[in-house]
Amino acid sequence: MTVWGYARVSTLEQNTAAQMAAFRRAGIDRVIQEKRSAVKDRPELEKLLARLQAGDVLVVYKLDRLARSVSHFVKVFDALKAKGVGFRSLTEAIETDTAQGRMFVHLLTAFAEFERELIRERCLAGQRAARAAGKTWGRKH
Repeated sequence: MTVWGYARVSTLEQNTAAQMAAFRRAGIDRVIQEKRSAVKDRPELEKLLARLQAGDVLVVYKLDRLARSVSHFVKVFDALKAKGVGFRSLTEAIETDTAQGRMFVHLLTAFAEFERELIRERCLAGQRAARAAGKTWGRKH
């Protein structure tokens, strides 16, 4: 079992010093660092996720350092769960090896599903309103 930390900042001007200090206090010495926006591809995170094995634990300083949205977090968490990898966030006190931590992740999953449904409903309502107003979109025939 290996405990891996993942530290990320959004710009090259920022640094991961605060995150690294928190990892050291938690006794985590294997930390992958990345300086990249969450909306772009994150090659270091992708390599780390591919490297993780059953029994390993992925630790982040804060949830927003890992995922850009609740639905993205759920996707990453599902991939970790499928591999048998644990997850822990230092600031939100989430640990998937505890009942409370698993419950919190399940709540996040429910909120992500709710969020997706709201977005879908809004899109459909907008499309219906546009059609009712005689607007069309897409390729010209």
